Amino acid sequence: MSISHMKAPISPVRLDRKGSAAYLSLSVRSVDYLIQQERLKPVRDGGKVFVMVADLDRYAKADHNQPIRPVAGGR
Repeated sequence: MSISHMKAPISPVRLDRKGSAAYLSLSVRSVDYLIQQERLKPVRDGGKVFVMVADLDRYAKADHNQPIRPVAGGR
């Protein structure tokens, strides 16, 4: 009798800006604003920007009393 080994799906530890936006059901621009406002912490790897899934989960579970909008005088 053989035992079949099922591989568990791999869960990412970090997501790029587009993946972060999809994960939170937001636009990429909203994720950029959240990073700019330091409500999400970016992790840079070379020229790419990522957000840790744990940070996305923390943001998703929190109450949000502030609207997502650009910071005045921002980039």
